[in-house]
Amino acid sequence: MPVIADRLLAQFEHYPVINLAHPPAADAIVILGAGSYFDAPEYGGDTVSRYALERVRYGARLARATHLPVAVSGGNPAGGVAEAYLMRDTLQQDFNVATRWIEPHSNNTWANAHASRALLPSQINRIYLVTHAWHLPRAIYAFEHAGFTVIPAGTGYSLAKHINPIDFIPQPRGLTNSYFAIHEAIGLIWYRLKG
Repeated sequence: MPVIADRLLAQFEHYPVINLAHPPAADAIVILGAGSYFDAPEYGGDTVSRYALERVRYGARLARATHLPVAVSGGNPAGGVAEAYLMRDTLQQDFNVATRWIEPHSNNTWANAHASRALLPSQINRIYLVTHAWHLPRAIYAFEHAGFTVIPAGTGYSLAKHINPIDFIPQPRGLTNSYFAIHEAIGLIWYRLKG
């Protein structure tokens, strides 16, 4: 049921939303990939998934508010064009935001962090990390381990809506959010174990 799944996911969503009127100082914005939408007929080919689009959209909003350079990170775990290239194209074509750095090789959050550290200039240390709110604890852990100082820039909060009676009826959204909650819990434990 969504009402339970949303609460499971919400335990990871404890970072505050950034005040874009007074954003904290940073050196760059890093947007993490979240999958591809392959052979999208309405776009004439591959593009970002709906989850990646949420991240790209918020990253574009943050870039316009801060005027900081943008990095995108995401490989191609399912084959095809790397997510980073699709994110770059979406940022430019749909949001008129340029991408400074493209990291197209990583296929998970840990690799995103370490490949981004290797790619970005050494003076880029304090970053806005754009990902889903429920993904932030694991992503922050990985990026801090890689040597960044992270300003959490979450989007897609699961509890950004009021509870409706329909939330007490089993729905696919409940299964999806339960999956994300379990995935994040296991991933965070794994990252802490491997150090």
